[in-house]
Amino acid sequence: MPVTLPTAAASNRKSTSRGNSLQTVFHAIRDLIVRGRLSPGTWIIEIELASRLGFSRTPVRGALQLLQREGLVVAAGKGVKSRMMVAPLTQEDSQELYEIIGHLEGLAARLTTRLTPAKRTNLVEKLKEINAAIAELVDTRRVEPDRIFDLDLSFHSEIMKASAGPRLLELHRSAQPQAERYWRLYTSAVVDELHTSVEEHNDIIRAISESDADAAEKGLQLNWENGAARLAEVIARIGERGSW
Repeated sequence: MPVTLPTAAASNRKSTSRGNSLQTVFHAIRDLIVRGRLSPGTWIIEIELASRLGFSRTPVRGALQLLQREGLVVAAGKGVKSRMMVAPLTQEDSQELYEIIGHLEGLAARLTTRLTPAKRTNLVEKLKEINAAIAELVDTRRVEPDRIFDLDLSFHSEIMKASAGPRLLELHRSAQPQAERYWRLYTSAVVDELHTSVEEHNDIIRAISESDADAAEKGLQLNWENGAARLAEVIARIGERGSW
């Protein structure tokens, strides 16, 4: 009986299917980690995770390798006894992470000052609108963690989208979920000092509006540095997560 070889189109479909599965599993596991549904320090058992997500172990294994590169998963032990675990949340890691993101966004803020006046004005109006919504939560003393997070994320995302190139965006996309994990598990670090963040945002908006590159860059860096300091106080008070 003649052997039927797979066509190029069929091979491409299989390759695309594998790639889609990997990306789907990658985002699913990352979301579980970022939202704390896989707690810091949790040992990862591939077969259990695959069953939970409804996929085979192959895309799960590939996704874990990608997550390890992002720092959300770490290997513990050596050789055949090596196991994967959800990366712990530590004082040292948060300081490094916030500093990295501060420099990435600081560069983006500097680039916004080179936008045309019309584009810069449009960005400034968006940032003012977002920050006004945050300020309203402060004034009314409404504690809505999810809304606060979404608004703060939008503020920073608008700056990135307005000026960052593909390389800078990719670096930021890799680091941002790690910062989100700290935010969600140490919410009070942001909520309790929200008025300070609003003031820092106003300084950033002013610098971009005036096309002051140095002040815009420093403003973003300072916002993250102060956020790291606020987070450090909370971690010191209630402890690190998943570190033993």
